[in-house]
Amino acid sequence: MRIEDTDPARHAGIEYPMEVGAPVFAPIKVTEEKDKAVNVARQNAKLEYDRIMEQAEVLMKQAKALQARLDATEMVHSAKFGFNPIHGKIYHLYYDTRNSVNVLIQNGPSGWSCGIPDGWTYSMAVKKLGDSTWAVIEDDSSGALTVL
Repeated sequence: MRIEDTDPARHAGIEYPMEVGAPVFAPIKVTEEKDKAVNVARQNAKLEYDRIMEQAEVLMKQAKALQARLDATEMVHSAKFGFNPIHGKIYHLYYDTRNSVNVLIQNGPSGWSCGIPDGWTYSMAVKKLGDSTWAVIEDDSSGALTVL
């Protein structure tokens, strides 16, 4: 007795060929397919993870730069100065060891005709930004000043 004669719906659900002329097929190795799927998922997850970590590095760099500006701002606002600083202009911060206070002035270390006053130590060059924070300016080997 033939299966398709008694139950044609059952013949369509059988997972192996039931007739001599049926197409040949091999069973799928489930374990290998799962391994391939896991490997593809890991590759995609690693790409996404690397992209997120690059973004995190950029954010950390921005956070460090902002913290440096806030530190410089606090240092400048705790310093003594007798003028109104202008946005975009570079000023210089010195430490007066005799009075134990920071001093903000317009002269840089090379701008003194008689040299830096006794007891003063040069700290850094700073620039007032448009948002009223102060950025530390670095002097490179060519003498040009750049914002950190």
